[in-house]
Amino acid sequence: MFNKLIPLSLLVFLTACGATQPPPYQKDRNPEDRDQYSGAEGLTQQQKDQTYLMNKVLSEQCTAAKIDLAIAVTDKNASEIKQQNVLISRTCI
Repeated sequence: MFNKLIPLSLLVFLTACGATQPPPYQKDRNPEDRDQYSGAEGLTQQQKDQTYLMNKVLSEQCTAAKIDLAIAVTDKNASEIKQQNVLISRTCI
């Protein structure tokens, strides 16, 4: 009887452990709002989220530089045109 109790206890213990583990990441949230990642799947998603967020920042900087360039061209501000062109070359992919 003791031999049957150990495997049953082990099975119950392992099942309970699996039930309390958090999900790998917060699938129901946007990448900007996720702050919890766990396990291999969570780590993979965290890397994808970081890449997405970095690209988003670059895209926003690119858009802002293009708007500032248009203003600089309208104002015929040569130094600002040069500065915005440098920013565009760095941020626009």
